Amino acid sequence: MVHPAHLEQTVSAPLEFTGVGLHSGAPVIMRLLPAAAGSGIVFRRTDLDNFEIPAIGRNVAKVSYATSLMRQGVLISTTEHLLSALIGMGIDNVIVELDNLELPILDGSALPYVQAIQEAGIRTQRRRRESIRVLRPVEVREGNKFIGVYPGSGYRIQYLIDFPAPIGQQQTSIDLAAETYGIFIAPARTFGYKSDEKKLRDMGLIRGASPENAIVLTPKGPENGPLRYSDEYVRHKVLDLIGDLALAGRRIEGHVVAERAGHAMHTALVARLMKDRSAWELAHVPTANSTRDPSSSQHATLRRPVFQGA
Repeated sequence: MVHPAHLEQTVSAPLEFTGVGLHSGAPVIMRLLPAAAGSGIVFRRTDLDNFEIPAIGRNVAKVSYATSLMRQGVLISTTEHLLSALIGMGIDNVIVELDNLELPILDGSALPYVQAIQEAGIRTQRRRRESIRVLRPVEVREGNKFIGVYPGSGYRIQYLIDFPAPIGQQQTSIDLAAETYGIFIAPARTFGYKSDEKKLRDMGLIRGASPENAIVLTPKGPENGPLRYSDEYVRHKVLDLIGDLALAGRRIEGHVVAERAGHAMHTALVARLMKDRSAWELAHVPTANSTRDPSSSQHATLRRPVFQGA
């Protein structure tokens, strides 16, 4: 008998969220609908004749201050927080309806999604869950920025960031197999520097940003504290990373290391991983009575870089 944890899942009932887009400032109504097993995560623009865009790597459009998807000229923007919550909560299949181009920023974290999913409940489906099992290292480097994924059991992430004051360097690690997402990652909010506000608004960005949905930073610290964690900034980067890696189409089984990365490098890793079919395999999530040895050759010791100071 297959344990319920190894079966696909969807939301038990429709969920609705209203708000504004972080960058567009446009009002939006978004609904999460239960979806059939094997269908994955699909965005649906209800304002454009229900046009659908699957949340997969080949639909990544542009990546700068947020991750966007595009198919046949139709755009979905700022997908990372919702996708992060869905992966973190173990949701495999869902239809995401929205009536504008950008998802609502809500409080700047993934916590409202997690709380709504927990309240509505999760429905187990009659299909074995598949993961992307990493077989050999795949890396992306750009100057002193780095991201790589390595063979290993579970889904473990190690992240280092290096920003101007007051953040500086922070690093953290999390094992999503330990079901820690909702407690340690989901509440971490997006952040930005007050000194960058005019420049970003002149670029047509952060039109929906406010102290209610982002940490506003000054050289002395957050203008709208207190922080939810002392290392909330790096935790939010992990949140973003989980959402961006969801565009691989399935949860990853492997260990991810990131240093000074961002949305562009996150999605570049997805593209490189998907392109190299020899670097991964589709595998059913191991069952409770599986005889798989986590120390086998497919789970070899990680060849990871050591974080170094700036």
